[in-house]
Amino acid sequence: MKDGKLYLLAEILVKPEVLEETKQIFATLLPTVLKEPGCEAMYTTSIEGAPNKLVFFEIFSSEEAHRFHMAQPYTQKLGADLEGKLLEPMKVTKLNSF
Repeated sequence: MKDGKLYLLAEILVKPEVLEETKQIFATLLPTVLKEPGCEAMYTTSIEGAPNKLVFFEIFSSEEAHRFHMAQPYTQKLGADLEGKLLEPMKVTKLNSF
């Protein structure tokens, strides 16, 4: 975090039978998140050959901007929306710029 920004890589493994529904949850949420102050980028992707592993690359201007994001009602509701849809807990990796 040399530049003060927060870079995150979030990975979720979704049950195949609810993959499209789960993608729609994120597609609906993404435009709102991108309008947040301090949200510089958020990319929703999947891994080639493993379509039910969703990977999110996120850039926030600061830790404070990320705390703001996590405190939003729609972000907090995401946990309930994903209930029963994941094969394992979400993995979030903090990345460093260089």
